[in-house]
Order: sequence, then structure tokens, then C-alpha cells
Amino acid sequence: MIAKQSFGRTGHMSTRTIFGAAALGTVTQDKADRIMELLMYYEINHIDTAPMYGDAELYIGSWMERHRHKFFLATKTEKRTYEGAWEQFMRSLETLRVDQVDLLQLHDLVDPEEWKLALGMNGALEAAIEARRQGLTRFIGVTGHGMTAPAMHQRSLEYFGFDAVLLPYNYVMMQNAKYAADFEALMALCQERNVAVQTTKSIARGSWGNKTRIRTTWYEPLENQDAIDKAVHWVMGQPKVFLNTLGDVQLLPKVLEAASRFRVAPSEKVMERLAAKQKMAPIFGPND
Repeated sequence: MIAKQSFGRTGHMSTRTIFGAAALGTVTQDKADRIMELLMYYEINHIDTAPMYGDAELYIGSWMERHRHKFFLATKTEKRTYEGAWEQFMRSLETLRVDQVDLLQLHDLVDPEEWKLALGMNGALEAAIEARRQGLTRFIGVTGHGMTAPAMHQRSLEYFGFDAVLLPYNYVMMQNAKYAADFEALMALCQERNVAVQTTKSIARGSWGNKTRIRTTWYEPLENQDAIDKAVHWVMGQPKVFLNTLGDVQLLPKVLEAASRFRVAPSEKVMERLAAKQKMAPIFGPND
């Protein structure tokens, strides 16, 4: 059983592990249906998707016709203008076969110039606000990747009352003093304003470098169950965050199994040994 807690001020009791639908980007409908059965088995009740994830929204759409009431459904827009964001979101609603999503997120909003465009006049934020006014989404969020994500999310929250944020969070990243300080400052702000915090890259081992990519994640993930358990439990040891699963269907069952067994976070010494044994390294450079 994976614990549930309130997803910020939305009031929805989301499983602390959220299904990241990027995993469906390169699979077939048959495989996607088997993933759906896995989610049902673990009683996952929150799906995070995006039109950029291959055919993920198409596959999820076939589920929504039968199971919409069982899930908090989130999607994203990567567009920065009102028109672009609106058109992309309308296509998502059609592909997902729903009249409304629960959360519409401005995706990867970390570049300062894109931030100004998206949050400015006739920007993507205005489209999201209009979608909320029309009842097409209930809540609005913002996502980000890279080392500047927590600081940019703070900036976004000071500008607008976003309901949720999403950003990377794992043991290795939090060994970077600047990232850790920015993350903790963001957490404090989110707790003060009851904003949901979603995290990604929980089982990142490092960048692929010159290695052959054997997974559909853009970073090299941890592979064995024990290592995944420790990495997942470390993230879930931060009680105010949600863990979004990874973009690989083969490792997804291991992440869900790890989450279902969470009781307490591993100690600092345990994580130090894990990082050394697995040769874990940062997946973002200082300027990412």
C-alpha cells in the first residue's frame, strides 16, 4: 500500500507516488494497458502526462473513458504564448478524451526569457487562467528541470499563485550546497502557501556519457531493487513531497514496489555507501 496525502490546497488525497506518463512515450497500446493494470494494483490515483510524451495522452485517453473518476489527471503545455498554449491544451483535452483536467502545468519554465514570455501579456499563463475560468482545468502548476529550477519556482510563486510545482530531487543533487539551499527555501515557501511539491529523477545514477543507452530515460538510472529501494525511500523520507515515477516501463514496477514498502528514510551513512557503490553522479551541469 502506498500512502496518500493531500496534494497541496487542491484537497485531493494523492498517492505519494505519482505515475509519470513519460514512460508510455514509446510503447504500444497493449503495453500501456498492462501498465494501467499495474497502477490499479498499486492503487495509484494520480497521473502526470504531457503532449510531449509520444503517444502517452492517446493511450491514457482510452483509460479515461472508463476510469476518469479514479484519477487526479495532470497535463502540461510547453508553449509560451497564449495562442500556442491554448491550442496545445485543446488538443490534449481531445486526445485524453476528457472535458477537464485537474491540473494544467507550464512545462520546464526555467529560462528567464521564456519565463517573461510565458508569464507576460498574452503568455501561456493567461491561457491557463482562462482555461481555469472556463472549467477546463481546476488548478495551475509549473514544472522545471536543471539546477535553477527551485530558484525559478520561487520566482514563479512570488508572481502568481500556482497550485503545484515539479522539480528534480534526489540524494546526489542535494549534496550540491546551492541546489539544496534553493530547494529548502522553495519547500518552506510551498509549505507556507500549501503548494504541492512533485519531484523527479529519484533513481538517477548519473549521465549516460559514452555508455550505450539501455533505458528510455535520458539519464542512467539505478537498476537493482535494493538500490532503487534506498533511493526511493530517501525521497519519500521528505514527508511533504510527492515522487513522480520515471520514464521507463521496465523499471516502473521496481519503483512502485519500493514505494509500497516505504516506512522510514535510510540514514546518511547508508546513502553515502549507496552513492559510492553505485558511482552516483550529478546528472546536471552547473549551468543546466
